[in-house]
Amino acid sequence: MRKSEVLVLAIILASFILSAYIYPQLPDTLASHWNASGNVNGYMPKIFALFIMPAVSLVLFLLFVAIPRVDPLKQNIAQFRKYFDGFVVLIVLFLLYVHAFTILWNLGYTFDIIQVLVPAFAVLFFYLGILLENSKRNWFIGIRTPWTMSSDRVWESTHKTAGKLFKIFAVVSLAGFFAGFYTFFIILGLMFAVVIYSVVFSYFEYMKEKRPHRPARRQPRKRARK
Repeated sequence: MRKSEVLVLAIILASFILSAYIYPQLPDTLASHWNASGNVNGYMPKIFALFIMPAVSLVLFLLFVAIPRVDPLKQNIAQFRKYFDGFVVLIVLFLLYVHAFTILWNLGYTFDIIQVLVPAFAVLFFYLGILLENSKRNWFIGIRTPWTMSSDRVWESTHKTAGKLFKIFAVVSLAGFFAGFYTFFIILGLMFAVVIYSVVFSYFEYMKEKRPHRPARRQPRKRARK
């Protein structure tokens, strides 16, 4: 088992232990969802609210473990495996982060849930940019369009561009600290714009590659003067 996998399992175990430890101290129904204004608009029974996030983390972990083993282009994943492993660790830490603040809220602590989540999203998206910049063509990770999957060059150029855009997006998303109600819409809109641009970019990169090369026109020879 890889070191990153051991670390992820330890984080998931800590998440389950935290839920079990805090279980007796919480009411039967817990706040579990917030709207764009940071107000609670959803509740769940305690058993589900406390254990759904650790369970989701475990399912995602099993999925991420399977991907490098079943991908037909697994040799390409091996070339950026350390970045992929880092992303898996970060995803599970992000879920634990959200889980911990959900518990704190239900223990009676008050804070702006949007401002709590903004920096976590920024870190996640910034690292996603790093992962994309270093990724190689595969069937599960990255921007998989018909054009990126048809050409290593198109994959490389698309993911280098998308990676830079995601890192810029991560920094810009920190403005959510001051956007209040509009934070969710800013983050969602920027992410949608980056994804759409990357897909369109991959198409035009592919078309440039497939454009027939026109040989240079020969200049007519000048006749020597008699």
